Amino acid sequence: MTQSVETRPPFLPWNRPSIGIEEIAEVTDTLRSGWLTHGPKATRFEQAVRDTLGVADAFAVSSCTAALHLAFLAAGIGDGDEVITPALTFCAAPNALLQTGARPVFVDVEPVTFNIDPKAAEDAITDRTKAIVVMHYGGHPCDLLAFRELADDHGLLLIEDAAHALYAGCDGRRAGSVGDLATFSFYANKVMTTGEGGMLAGRSDLVQRARLLGRHGIDSSIWQRHGTRSTADYEVIAPGLKYVMPDITAAIGIQQFRKLPAFTARRAEIAATYTRALADLPGLATPTVLPGVQHGWFLYSIFIDPDSAPLTRDQVAEHLRTEYAIGTSRHFKPVHMLRVYRGAGTHPLPNTETAAARQLSLPCYPAMTSHETDRVISAVHALWNRSA
Repeated sequence: MTQSVETRPPFLPWNRPSIGIEEIAEVTDTLRSGWLTHGPKATRFEQAVRDTLGVADAFAVSSCTAALHLAFLAAGIGDGDEVITPALTFCAAPNALLQTGARPVFVDVEPVTFNIDPKAAEDAITDRTKAIVVMHYGGHPCDLLAFRELADDHGLLLIEDAAHALYAGCDGRRAGSVGDLATFSFYANKVMTTGEGGMLAGRSDLVQRARLLGRHGIDSSIWQRHGTRSTADYEVIAPGLKYVMPDITAAIGIQQFRKLPAFTARRAEIAATYTRALADLPGLATPTVLPGVQHGWFLYSIFIDPDSAPLTRDQVAEHLRTEYAIGTSRHFKPVHMLRVYRGAGTHPLPNTETAAARQLSLPCYPAMTSHETDRVISAVHALWNRSA
């Protein structure tokens, strides 16, 4: 039954960040310190991520898009190069590739995890291929060992777009620790947030090159020059960009990263509750988690088959919003269907297009209460019961 305006609860957004007194105190400490740009707090944040992932180096930057752009630049990707990437992703990686002069080559995803398919990636390799970009869809790691072997066999770079997967892993390997480079997002809706921000991690030679390019190509950071060298005593040794993360942002990240295990555990609890409650609804598929996987649960995706469900995906989203005050989201419109990329030659992408047409992200984040989780479940069941 549709809820009346008088009894309808407050709107439940698809995502809401969890910011506590610890983040506020860390930011206040930064403001009082007098050092606001990339400095001691950013360095501390980088060290925490580097040590947890077990990688050689990490560089805190202004966004995941900045991290991707720097990854491609540091890897020497440019004019005439091809880079294999999924189309079931956000446009950031393909956009950054175009900015380097390279051409993204879109390949299909697996029909279970919706991660890039290793066989499809292998079939797309040519003598112009420079790298493979994998994306851990929704927080479920892709087959990292298969892609590491594929990249090594063909002399390619492996770059992990781990924007969804900072705390995810498989068989003891953390997402972001296997590729030559990995990028992470701390956008407002991610598994942890700094509002805006990202991180580039991986091989020390590549991260050091990215660090140079991300601070205008200057041979030392302003923090390194502070107190030991004149701020004007520098040399530009490469044509760089300004992509560093300020300490105000990093201050939030330090505390969010400390809370990430608890955040992920809560996301997993909500996901398990959804799966138990929604698994038997006709035409609705819940996420599959493969053995050995620690899911990051950035997304809790349901997939609605229009041939067997009583409603289409778009009808479910609209009814949840207008009748039950529940927000949802869709991840993603395939990149090859966006105007900039339309008409570009691609390999067949049937799994990508089917998934994109059926996928709906339900609210799943640490700030959600058990009552709010039950609200979503009850609303979905009510729609199915009413429409059956």
